[in-house]
Amino acid sequence: MGLLLGLIISIIGYDALGDEHFNLTNYTMSELGNYGHSPFAVALNGGLFFGSLCLVLFSLYSLQLSRSLTGAISFFSLALSCMSLAGIGLFPVNVYHLHVFMLKWFFIFSCISALVYLVNQTLTQPPSGMRWSCLPALLSCISFAMFLFLPLFELDVTEGNRPFYHEMVLEGTRPALWWPALLQWISLGCFLLWLAVLLYERFRSRE
Repeated sequence: MGLLLGLIISIIGYDALGDEHFNLTNYTMSELGNYGHSPFAVALNGGLFFGSLCLVLFSLYSLQLSRSLTGAISFFSLALSCMSLAGIGLFPVNVYHLHVFMLKWFFIFSCISALVYLVNQTLTQPPSGMRWSCLPALLSCISFAMFLFLPLFELDVTEGNRPFYHEMVLEGTRPALWWPALLQWISLGCFLLWLAVLLYERFRSRE
């Protein structure tokens, strides 16, 4: 809830008080957290930091309940991913190098955690017993992998085929459909959906 509330407030505030209209296909989360540029940057960064720390605790709790090595690796990677997401809020784009570092490892750890989670579900669950969380985990894994590896194919999506996590924090002219921004929002949306389903499944299992 903290993550979603911070995102919603910062987007609405950017449209209401900013000089430009916010567009998911052209603007990144880093710009919403840019102090001096985004009116409600503190809402986004605070939501990222405190919301992600809560998810770190959930991941560590789930890690203790894991009955397989792949399950433990998945939730450990998820904890590192959420710590990196908290770091994105703690070190906004104004702190350039630390922000890029946290962005990079958020996408790496998130991709690993989703991939290992899918492997764990395949190894430990029969096809009829696969959980609903597998679908958003699959979408998360695909979107994170596209974000990380698409520049390696040298399709000139970015200037000099720079990694997307570097491109996202640079200023300059952008096309109406800018792939680094679009893939970032798709990845984040799938990731939050996956976490929401995991939280719901854990809540139901405790009942």
